Amino acid sequence: MKGVEFESVNYMEDRLSANELKQLLRRAGLKPQDALRTGEEAYRRHVLGKNLSDGELIRLMAEHPELIQRPIVVRGNKAVLARPADKLAELGID
Repeated sequence: MKGVEFESVNYMEDRLSANELKQLLRRAGLKPQDALRTGEEAYRRHVLGKNLSDGELIRLMAEHPELIQRPIVVRGNKAVLARPADKLAELGID
């Protein structure tokens, strides 16, 4: 991002706990379904065709971070799923 300092967190390596993920989604105003990557093999194996609760989805997303849409950008106490990048304007980032 041009002119904006940031810290990148690779949650494929530094995994988020289910609680951390739940808080992140809450800050972004997202339901777990809103942040799922449906094209992943893990989605077909663990989610597709199953009637999972939000808690179950969050647990699966924490266990299989490839299921999490990215990037999720946090600024202060707000977060957005920056897909498309225009969503960064919601955080005051141009």
